[in-house]
Amino acid sequence: MIRDMTLGQYYKGDSVIHRLDARVKLMGTLLFVVTLFLPKSPAALLSATLFLAGVTALSKVPLSMLIRGVKPLLFLIIFSAGVNLLFTPGETIVQWGFLRITKEGLRLSIYLVIRLVYLVVGSSIMTFTTTPGRLADGLEKSLGFLTKVRIPVHELAMMISIALRFIPVLTEELDKIMKAQMSRGADFESGSLMQRARQMIPILVPLFVSSIRRASDLALAMDARCYNGGIGRTKLKPLRYEKRDYAAYGVLGVYTVWMAGCAFFLRA
Repeated sequence: MIRDMTLGQYYKGDSVIHRLDARVKLMGTLLFVVTLFLPKSPAALLSATLFLAGVTALSKVPLSMLIRGVKPLLFLIIFSAGVNLLFTPGETIVQWGFLRITKEGLRLSIYLVIRLVYLVVGSSIMTFTTTPGRLADGLEKSLGFLTKVRIPVHELAMMISIALRFIPVLTEELDKIMKAQMSRGADFESGSLMQRARQMIPILVPLFVSSIRRASDLALAMDARCYNGGIGRTKLKPLRYEKRDYAAYGVLGVYTVWMAGCAFFLRA
């Protein structure tokens, strides 16, 4: 499960999606997520499937890596689908005592599972094809207007960038600690819920100590380089829109309008 965490990982490549401006990918991910949760429509779901398949093919990110990113959330997806399946009122298909599966619940659960999987895969494509540094630059540029109301956009973007960079590092550290404890006879699979919770203490304490040490080292490194925020700072590779970025915005606009039309005029 730990090795399946893909959030924050970057897949090095030279695809069309890799070369897009980070702002385009952020906007595209946002629009994709919003259109996913428009009113249910088979035509909209099919359109989202084709769009996601096209973007996946253009990104050249292995499908196995995208699917692996869904595994850590598999329990949450199954639980959410089960709640909707068993407790949605409507026309009964099967019933066991007070539990029953309705036609509406089955349909809602299918839509929910597909939407959540697409949500994870779509977000993963953005992080796989964008380095944390470019992602932070894109966030800072996109939300720059918030500086007029004294919101520290640069600092927020920097925190997000650091968090994304450290997720794979901490995941690897957690894996090492667990293996070290298991080699000393620790058992994390058996016992009651309380016993398993106690067995996590020898893992969490070293992980927190390691995290604090890394944060302290990072702070010292930033101080040594005279980092004092985003005011007056320049960038080695500033973000600039190119023709492909405007073309991508055009595709996103057409896709958004089409999805809205499918959702509101072709509802099942």
